[in-house]
Amino acid sequence: MHAHPDDESINNGATMARYVAEGAHVTLLTCTLGEEGEILVPELAGLAADQADQLGGYRIVELERAMAALGVTDHRFLGGTGRWRDSGMVGTPANAHPRAFWNADLDEAVAAAVAVLREVRPQVVVGYDEHGGYGHPDHVQAHRVTMAAADAAADPAYRPDLGAPHRVAKLYWTCVPVSVLQEGLDALAAADTGYDGVTDAREIPFAAEDADVSCELDGAAFRDRKAAAMAAHATQLTLDGDFFALSNNLGQEVLTTEYYRLVRGERGPGDGPHGWETDLFAGL
Repeated sequence: MHAHPDDESINNGATMARYVAEGAHVTLLTCTLGEEGEILVPELAGLAADQADQLGGYRIVELERAMAALGVTDHRFLGGTGRWRDSGMVGTPANAHPRAFWNADLDEAVAAAVAVLREVRPQVVVGYDEHGGYGHPDHVQAHRVTMAAADAAADPAYRPDLGAPHRVAKLYWTCVPVSVLQEGLDALAAADTGYDGVTDAREIPFAAEDADVSCELDGAAFRDRKAAAMAAHATQLTLDGDFFALSNNLGQEVLTTEYYRLVRGERGPGDGPHGWETDLFAGL
């Protein structure tokens, strides 16, 4: 489950493309249309929330293009397209909007997620940690909904009208090891791109201690698909070779190995170079 269009391609694009290629059913569940995103394409500036307020509709198309690049055919919006709105950051007017996902009735949002879990019946679910990676209200809310929905979906007493109970075998939080982020920052500095942002990976909110990582998934064969998916989200990010940046101008490497922290279920064999799993389905 992801908060906004583009989150999925940045964090899990190679993973999604790999499992599609291997024949697994991949479902993307997105919580908002990303209406409050900053627009990096000048000629589309009029779509912004404080102008025409049409960015959400445009980002639906960007998401469709991204999913086509990854080969994902099952992508949905939580509660239906446009049910909840991008909440913006804490303290902004968007955060107080009555349809903001941050203000969503948790019972309603969880029920919407349970309906998908019981229909699709996934073995593995990927979400965010309790901080939502970097503290965005929609990411934090997505975490809450994901965790609560995983519990509720397995409970026979919860909403039998939403389908038969289903227990998710493994639940992961997406993450990036601090060591990997530091390597990327060092490479960016060496590439002489003019980058003048953060140089210490421990200052990056979503940096995870290496000891907390459970799985490293090799998606090198799908780098081009991931890059194409990211490029489809042109209003939100810019690509420059092996690096990309959002509106915060924080340079990051386009990772083809994607990392996960197992928080529910049994860890499978750790056959990676760090003793981590190399497959989200390890042990199943």
